[in-house]
Amino acid sequence: MSAQFMTTVPVVLYLALSFGVALWARGRTAEGGSAKDIIEEYYIGGRSMGGFVLAMTIIASYTSAGSFVGGPGVAYRLGLSWVLLAMIQVPTTFLTLGVLGKRFAIVARRTGAVTLTDYLLARYRSHTVVILCSAALLVFFMAAMLAQFIGGARLFQTVTGYPYVVGLALFGVTVVLYTAVGGFRAVVVTDAVQGIVMVVAVVVVLLAVIDAGGGMTQCIATLKAIDPGLITPTGPGDAVPQPFMLSFWVLVGLGVLGLPQTTQRCMGYRDSRAMHDAMIIGTLLIGFMILCAHLAGTLGRAVLPDLPAGDLAMPSLIVQLLSPFWAGVFIAGPLAAIMSTVDSMLLLASAAIVKDLYVRYRLGGDTSRLRPVTMKRMSVASTAVIGVLVFVAAMEPPDLLVWINLFAFGGLEAVFLWPLVLGLYWRRGNATGAIASILSGVTAFVWLTIAKPDMGGIHAIVPTTLLSLVMFVAGSLAGRPSGREVDALFGGERS
Repeated sequence: MSAQFMTTVPVVLYLALSFGVALWARGRTAEGGSAKDIIEEYYIGGRSMGGFVLAMTIIASYTSAGSFVGGPGVAYRLGLSWVLLAMIQVPTTFLTLGVLGKRFAIVARRTGAVTLTDYLLARYRSHTVVILCSAALLVFFMAAMLAQFIGGARLFQTVTGYPYVVGLALFGVTVVLYTAVGGFRAVVVTDAVQGIVMVVAVVVVLLAVIDAGGGMTQCIATLKAIDPGLITPTGPGDAVPQPFMLSFWVLVGLGVLGLPQTTQRCMGYRDSRAMHDAMIIGTLLIGFMILCAHLAGTLGRAVLPDLPAGDLAMPSLIVQLLSPFWAGVFIAGPLAAIMSTVDSMLLLASAAIVKDLYVRYRLGGDTSRLRPVTMKRMSVASTAVIGVLVFVAAMEPPDLLVWINLFAFGGLEAVFLWPLVLGLYWRRGNATGAIASILSGVTAFVWLTIAKPDMGGIHAIVPTTLLSLVMFVAGSLAGRPSGREVDALFGGERS
């Protein structure tokens, strides 16, 4: 058997396993009675996640092509400075569940919220907020999914040797069909499996890189010989200045509270014990995975110093340092990271179209008028359309997809961060403040990203976050209070 065939077999089996889980989940989804029950099951799994599954699905939703392909690709070019920067992501699970988890879940149950925009409508009683957030979610998710599609296609290209377009088609069709068929339960169960695969894969790859480079000491010496900047905290040519590093505490630290793909998980866990277990498990595992993946990318330059694109670092290391069969097994690590992010985003994008826009504004929010079979067909259709659009955009990929990922992250945070967090914890917050925050945040972030004014190395997300906070507070103080009914829903006890 050829090496190409031996490498491809485990990948195909892994994709088949994902479809098997999706079919199982579809059966579970079909057990619901009313359209309302089916919508809740399809989009948040009946609020039944335990601690381990909750931790793994948050990790898998957050870690993506940026974490396992794009991030190590930048680390390949910028060295240990990017490893240091990446470790800012360690508190992701702890921060998300610690700040939002318990209160968000209680409020979601009180209001019957299934999506983030359900929550926002209940909190602000404004259809303008719902429409703005749904539109922003679709736009920035499209950008984020573009990065994931490119990453998945490059993995297929590296593993099989087929052209990039073939890999893009295979990956795109697989992940779109798998998500449409299985819904939320398939997403979170496969996320748990994918999380385990990711942990094992990054450890094996890192050990293989260190061994191929002659040990850690020799790897560092080789990096220093290539460019002394590769082993400094600020990178070659001061590529990662301190202001930029501090900015990342906002972008991938505080800002994760505004990422719909992770905050949505706060609606779906079973009880407080599950949340507490997930905080511990998730924090330990995400720190371990981020460190191993980015360190492998950095040290990989000592082993393969002349790769044409940084994004090829992780897949090339896997293919060249492991036997064909085991390369196919462990290429599933970054593939799992990509799939677990795309399926979450596709599901939320589908929910934005079907649940947040069609059901609410075409049917007046009355789910009894929506037949279950119609809901499922619309979900499949909307998912397919989004997938095709992203596929077309991915035909001409840029070099480092991590920058697309970071742009999408920043845009989502500019929209959702303060309306979500202050909506939970500041009673005076209202629709005027939320609208002012969303519009000012998106406008500032997009303009700063495109115009690139000199900000002393500070990332665009920092002034964006400050401006949107000021506008939220000013707008809320100028606007009308939310009213007694909202206060009763959102100002009660937290237990």
